[in-house]
Amino acid sequence: MTPRLDPLAAAPKLMGEWFRSSNALIAAFDPILTKLVEIRVSQINGCANCINMHTYFARDLGESNQRIDLVAAWRDAPCYSDRERAALAWAEALTLLPKGHAHEAAYEELKAYFSDEEQVALTMVINVINGWNRIAVGFGGWADPAALKAQAAAAA
Repeated sequence: MTPRLDPLAAAPKLMGEWFRSSNALIAAFDPILTKLVEIRVSQINGCANCINMHTYFARDLGESNQRIDLVAAWRDAPCYSDRERAALAWAEALTLLPKGHAHEAAYEELKAYFSDEEQVALTMVINVINGWNRIAVGFGGWADPAALKAQAAAAA
């Protein structure tokens, strides 16, 4: 990926707000399921940066290589719960919204496994990762997840 623009340098205040908002929205949902959704949405959007980052952090949270490797084929892989399948279907439906109306069926499944508040939290996670994908792909961004983890540890 060839960097085109560093959005952090170009608009530090805006990007700072985006970071804070993103972190707050993502913190409101299950961390492992968030990572699976982030990986799947990033695969759909072709965002190598986010796939790299979220697979790294999913492993850091204890997620298995098998489940990370199979998330692109979650419908056929027996290692996901019905709740996880509903979340992944919802993530795909919202990410591919312009391609049809699959969100109707996905929403019916979602309601069976998630409270109203969880549905909103998951939808916000999906919106956030779609936004990050567009920033990374649009500007050719790449971040080393190990370096980000070290920076976060140093800041804490």
